[in-house]
Amino acid sequence: MARKKRSMPGINSSSTADIAFMLLIFFLTTTSMDTDRGLARRLPNPPDPNVKQNDDIIVKERNVLQVRLNKDNQLMVGSEYLDIKQLRAKAKEFVANPNNDENLPEKHLKNIPLLGGDCMITEKHVISVQNDVGTSYQAYIDVQNELVAAYNELRNELANEKFGMDYIECSEDEQKAIRDFYPQKISEAEPKKYGGK
Repeated sequence: MARKKRSMPGINSSSTADIAFMLLIFFLTTTSMDTDRGLARRLPNPPDPNVKQNDDIIVKERNVLQVRLNKDNQLMVGSEYLDIKQLRAKAKEFVANPNNDENLPEKHLKNIPLLGGDCMITEKHVISVQNDVGTSYQAYIDVQNELVAAYNELRNELANEKFGMDYIECSEDEQKAIRDFYPQKISEAEPKKYGGK
């Protein structure tokens, strides 16, 4: 007499998909992910359509600080190579022009009542940043951070001198007066290909 073959019971996998889905949701909700941060830049106001625009804006060479990064992340400011640690001091000197140097931005009178009336400022200055297409993102961010830090330090110094407090602690009107004295003018040029040192 032949024996009847018994079938082996299988593993019940009907809830496996549900468990996998729940684990996926758990890990997605509990895992922290790094998010990219952008650069805080205030764009200029759109031009007034009622005002005729002059297309031939000429910027004097002394009013422009050229900041270039090559593919090897080497920093050139003006005509000299600098370390990133030197950039902040160079930018502060350029923007403030404390000794009215004829090679730095020209100063002119501007009436800023909260700062005591007529002030000699370098409002026409521009810091032009240009990088190579091979520049690392970190080097680019480091340059931007140093330039913004230069403006922040200048504004803090002026706020402490005029109002006895840091820029961030000043009233909105006081902050505007300080921004009028030290307007942040960082221009970005299209990336190019530069050689090494």
